[in-house]
Amino acid sequence: MNVSIQPALKSLRTAALIALFALIGICFGYFFNFLVTDNPQVSAPEQPIAFSHKIHAGDNDIPCQYCHTEARRSPSAGVPSVSKCMGCHTEVATESPLIRQVTEYWENKEPIPWIKVHDLPDFVHFTHKRHVQAGVACQTCHGPVETMDRVAVHSRNNDGPTLFASTTGQITNLEASNSGAAQNDHWEMGLCLNCHKQHDVVDGKAVRAAEGGFDNGLDCWTCHK
Repeated sequence: MNVSIQPALKSLRTAALIALFALIGICFGYFFNFLVTDNPQVSAPEQPIAFSHKIHAGDNDIPCQYCHTEARRSPSAGVPSVSKCMGCHTEVATESPLIRQVTEYWENKEPIPWIKVHDLPDFVHFTHKRHVQAGVACQTCHGPVETMDRVAVHSRNNDGPTLFASTTGQITNLEASNSGAAQNDHWEMGLCLNCHKQHDVVDGKAVRAAEGGFDNGLDCWTCHK
């Protein structure tokens, strides 16, 4: 072999290896993205005490804000304190094993270490106060919580409604339409934009906007501080 072409062949071999590894990486990326975004994922962590929203909000028709009192006056809905639970359970179902667990936390003056279910990415700013005061129902974002024994967050392509569809932080639907629903009905940024576009807040209450919508918080800064 001509010695003069060996460096060129070596460079070509190196370039081919780099291209091969790049192709493998791209294929792996597409495959992983398919697994994450096209397969339903459900987050329903087991809580330290099995709390049933179905029993409380459904069977007993307790309003959401009776327990989540901060929702109407702060960005966060808040987690009920043990004292809020004991406001009822000093008298109700006191012999239940689950209520005995709550009572134990109460007697030890310890908070119940509930596990957070709905967790927005750090780059999203959402305030419950503004939405609750405008009359937006909790179920609009959280789904029919009153039917859930264990609250779950469903990922994209799952029929269950959710606060934030993608736990990967990927936002694929950036366009708000005029039809009243985001493309593919994913609970993503596009759906928030649709709601903001099609409603306005008059005297503190959300009302249906006229055709074409109002400029009701469509600026990026509204949600991305």
